[in-house]
Amino acid sequence: MIGIIDYKAGNLTSVARAMRHLGISCEVSSEAAVLRRADRIIFPGVGAAGEAMANLRATGMDRLLGEVLAAGRPVLGICLGAQIIFDRSEENDAECLGLVPGLVRRFPADMMADGRPLKIPHMCWNRVEWRKDHPVFRGIPPEAEFYFVHSYYPVPADDAWAAGWTEYGIRFCSAVARNNLAAVQFHPEKSGAPGLSILENFRRWEGTDAQ
Repeated sequence: MIGIIDYKAGNLTSVARAMRHLGISCEVSSEAAVLRRADRIIFPGVGAAGEAMANLRATGMDRLLGEVLAAGRPVLGICLGAQIIFDRSEENDAECLGLVPGLVRRFPADMMADGRPLKIPHMCWNRVEWRKDHPVFRGIPPEAEFYFVHSYYPVPADDAWAAGWTEYGIRFCSAVARNNLAAVQFHPEKSGAPGLSILENFRRWEGTDAQ
């Protein structure tokens, strides 16, 4: 069973629906006892970093994530869940979980493309340039596009964490992976066949790093 962490940060229903569409057993829960029984954990989320961290601390989910990773179980972060695994976010100047060294920054306000200003948030379909042959991202066609909705992006302190890059005004890290933790800035549950392939790969992943 895959546990989906409920910390009042949205997109839980769409993630669960995508998993069930694939025939994958999952449970959305805010109870540590339930999540500790899960074989794998999905850490989704939309919203603001400060509020999300407050909810995680209030429910003890911040400690649970550390326990799950230490136990070697696979974890997949999605969108906000791919940001607050870092040390700190510029959004609300939030101190985050510190599971991945680095910061989360806001897109520059003056980004341009083809002589036109780019809108923030980055809300569109976009490609990912994969730089790791990682089990979770294996078999994804290079032309595949994924659905992004975000105003902030992760900046790993060590590029060895970076599994994928995307262009939107700037080149930013859109996926990280190391050991038994993988995370994506986009929404695989809303990204059609390529996104479902990532969720299916996660179901089979045993938590080993890139090959």
